[in-house]
Amino acid sequence: MSLPNKLLRIVDVLLRVPPLFIIDELLRIGLGLPQYDSAKETLAESEGTQAAYGFQVDSLTNFDSQFYKFLLITFMKFIISLLGCVASLCVFLLWTKQLVVVYTFLISVGVVFVSYWLNVSTMKAVIAASAISRSSVLEDILALKINDVFDDHNGTAWIILQNYLMQSLLACTFSFFHLGPRYSLSQKLLPFSFLAPSTLALLPMSSKVLHHAPVFAALLPLALVKFVIWGSALTVVQTIVNGYQRARNYVSNFGVSTLMENEWVRLNVPCVLRTFWILRVLEHAISLLADWWRNSQHNVSDPSLAASPLSFESFPSPLLIIKSILISGCETLTALLGMTSVVSYICHYIGRVFQWVLLLNEEDDDKSIGTVSAILFYILALQTSLTSLEPEKRFVRLCRNFCLLFTAVLHFVHNLVNPILMSLSASHNPYIHRHVRALLVCSFLILYPISLVCVLWYYQNMSSWLLAVSAFNAEVAVKVIISLLIYMLFLIDAYRSTFWEKFDDYVYYIRAFGNTIDFCFGIFLFLNGAWILFFESGGAVRALMMCIHAYLNIWSEARRGWSVFMKRRTAVNKIECLPEATPEQLIELDDVCAICYQEMQSAKITKCQHFFHGVCLRKWLYVQDRCPLCHDVLYKVEAESKVRTVDRPNRPIQAAPINNQALENQDRTDNHGPAQAVLPGLLQVYTNEPSQADGS
Repeated sequence: MSLPNKLLRIVDVLLRVPPLFIIDELLRIGLGLPQYDSAKETLAESEGTQAAYGFQVDSLTNFDSQFYKFLLITFMKFIISLLGCVASLCVFLLWTKQLVVVYTFLISVGVVFVSYWLNVSTMKAVIAASAISRSSVLEDILALKINDVFDDHNGTAWIILQNYLMQSLLACTFSFFHLGPRYSLSQKLLPFSFLAPSTLALLPMSSKVLHHAPVFAALLPLALVKFVIWGSALTVVQTIVNGYQRARNYVSNFGVSTLMENEWVRLNVPCVLRTFWILRVLEHAISLLADWWRNSQHNVSDPSLAASPLSFESFPSPLLIIKSILISGCETLTALLGMTSVVSYICHYIGRVFQWVLLLNEEDDDKSIGTVSAILFYILALQTSLTSLEPEKRFVRLCRNFCLLFTAVLHFVHNLVNPILMSLSASHNPYIHRHVRALLVCSFLILYPISLVCVLWYYQNMSSWLLAVSAFNAEVAVKVIISLLIYMLFLIDAYRSTFWEKFDDYVYYIRAFGNTIDFCFGIFLFLNGAWILFFESGGAVRALMMCIHAYLNIWSEARRGWSVFMKRRTAVNKIECLPEATPEQLIELDDVCAICYQEMQSAKITKCQHFFHGVCLRKWLYVQDRCPLCHDVLYKVEAESKVRTVDRPNRPIQAAPINNQALENQDRTDNHGPAQAVLPGLLQVYTNEPSQADGS
């Protein structure tokens, strides 16, 4: 990407950040809805006012009047806050050119109000000074009373000079940015309009004239701003209608998901959220340091407070600053979205690190780590009501969510390393450094969860959350151990000189054991979540996650595991019904298995008189129930057909057999035990891991 495009991208991101700050502030004040304590204080204050003035009104009538007044004010605040959120969201969704127009208009409006405020402040100072000195600045200058002009008590020349310079700058800014009609007369009158109060302040004018001068000075700029508002009303309506029609046509042609993905990319939402959260954090950190500085200055000026904890020497520790930043960084839904984007960015690069260690070039898994980590973190925050907790409890819950999140990242790292292990072992990869890298990652996946669980059990009391985290980490260790055992079996099989008929059975037994353990973890976590739901902290989001977990990771996995078990059992029964080839038949045949192309020390004879390894034929039955060579039905339930008298040559020329590696992959895809719960509980909702092919 070229430098101009990068700059435009940065500008587009920065232009979309202010609406998020507005929404965040409105959410921080609760959309104008007061808390119970504030409402109670308002009513108590009204009762105290009555008692102070010494009059008695009927309590029921007074309560009703105060209550309805309070309710009306609250309703108006809520409506205004809601409209502010909707307007900010609409501005956020605009195109870049439209955003530039909106900000240009807002700058012109802001210039008018700043000019009016400066003029009002200057006029107050001039009126106060003229009441004391009884002479104007112009009179003092003409009388050559230079000392009185610049005297702090009598003169206001410095204030007028500063206002004059500021009004000149504001006049140039407004002339450049305003969107009203640029007639030559109005453009010439704008500087005089901004500078008129400063000029009148020099003359011997009455206080009434000086008091109303800022209002008349703002009439021309406000007229231009008002003209822009009325002239752009139709354009604003057309923009909203066109946006709605565009979204509707896009949904009808491509679907809602495509529209959301397209808008997500157009608005660059992750980068905008990260920028918003970083700026918000910087603002909070600066406010913390400013408070510390003010307190330190107060302590220095007051010797009695020299030993205060907030003294100049007691600079706040970085841990306290980080804690405060984390607490304030998730106090609203928008702040939580920003933190989620930052967490996703960090997890993205964690995945990149592990990909670099494993020498992977693909980025699909890496992207999924960042995306799914963001979804998980936000769901955990909503499930635990993170934004509504008290600061200390919010920090504790946030740390716990981070523990769960990193455990989920470990599951994804296992999903990265597991196929690499199977590929290295099955393809006889001679590069030792690739084996070492994969084994180092596996060692980390075993040692880190165990260490984390030991530390948590040492410092934390037993709780439902601790049990859940322990189960998640134990599941990671079990899955890695299962992968290592299968990796060792493949290595042993790779260096054997003869065909290992029991190899497939051993792989199946190990996988079945591991998947059964995962299924037990899933049931345990479901029961643990049910305990939390009914006895600790319920909620609609938690209940929904429990239902999804029960369906995807318990019921569906149990059905799939049972289906695989029955499928394997049926294939074994079919193979056992076929006759075993005698040594004399194998010597007479003197051929290899048409499926794996290896010598046959033992073989099964099909009804079409073809010879195959029993294990290879069982794998083939997972694909279809026909002979790999002649496509005749291998297993018939009805009466046994006539035995063929013609001995067909056992050569792989009549049908294209699949190789042994593909059948091994298919076998490993199907044989995942009675059930497999990849990531039980809430963490499994987004990563229902299939039994991926273990081959290269």
